[in-house]
Amino acid sequence: MSRIAAVATALPEHTYSQQAITDMLAPMVATNPGRQALLRRMHASSKVRTRHLVLPLEEYRDALTFGQTNDRFVAEATRLAEAAAREALARAGLGADAVDLIVFTSVTGISAPSVDALLVPRLGMRKDVKRMPMFGLGCVAGASGIARVHDYLEGHPDGVALLVSVELCSLTVQKDDDSMDNLVASGLFGDGAAAVVMVGAARADRDGITGPDVVASRSRLYPDSGDVIGFRPSETGFRVILTAGVVEVIDANFPADAASFLADQGLGLHDVGTWIAHPGGPKVLEAFQRGLALPAGALDRSWASMAAVGNLSSSSVLHVLADELRAAHHPEERALLFALGPGVSAEFVLLRWPEPVEALAAA
Repeated sequence: MSRIAAVATALPEHTYSQQAITDMLAPMVATNPGRQALLRRMHASSKVRTRHLVLPLEEYRDALTFGQTNDRFVAEATRLAEAAAREALARAGLGADAVDLIVFTSVTGISAPSVDALLVPRLGMRKDVKRMPMFGLGCVAGASGIARVHDYLEGHPDGVALLVSVELCSLTVQKDDDSMDNLVASGLFGDGAAAVVMVGAARADRDGITGPDVVASRSRLYPDSGDVIGFRPSETGFRVILTAGVVEVIDANFPADAASFLADQGLGLHDVGTWIAHPGGPKVLEAFQRGLALPAGALDRSWASMAAVGNLSSSSVLHVLADELRAAHHPEERALLFALGPGVSAEFVLLRWPEPVEALAAA
């Protein structure tokens, strides 16, 4: 097993109320009064109270090309990624030169060299550090990133890996686009970053690193659902695809897949003490709650994260994980971390808090 040593988050400095964002975006996104009224109703019902934006609010009025927007992405994503990574490494008590693998994920901008390459000299990583940039996984990538890092550390039990996620969703909002997809996205998504430090089992035991163990993971790709969630590249940037079909996919597949994954680990839904869900939106969280028959309050941290910062795509579930790690957990407690993304794809990650080092030594 691998172990999560630390999680840190970073948010842009520009913070606005949902109402302020709505008032600015409404005339930009929709010129028709009826569509503007619909946008306002959808923003108000999103359960989002505040969002952090990478640009000052007034700058979103500027007509930028895809290239100009992407240039802003590279600069700001690198800055936020560095802040989150430095804090995560500090919390883990590790230097950047200890990192053997860095995984970077984002779906809201592109660059070559990728942001992970830009981070190597800024953080002081070794020249032989392995890099794995991931693009296209969208909201599922935070969970998938943990799972893929775990796969690497299973074969490198003395290794240290760093997962970094940055999503600047506000840069993808389309002006003069009153499609239902854009109306929903413009009221739900925010900007932010997260970093996770993970270590192999031997390194965790030798260095006394605390945190939950990654026990197992499972990926799912649902057929004939490619048009449910995603992005379409255009001259003005990424145009979001966000349909009501995601709830149908959850209802049809998620409960059985979660139960099957746990059953293969000798567990049932009742054995999970903590649920770490990607806050994809009110209807998504309600579908998770309903499908898994979760008790009231089981997804409170996901609801709270969505209200405070919005949906941060791949970074969101990592923000919820960071909040969860600040709470007390008893030894052997299990958590299920999960998310959905384009495909439609799903990722399940089973976590377990280990016995304290002193208890293991006494045994």
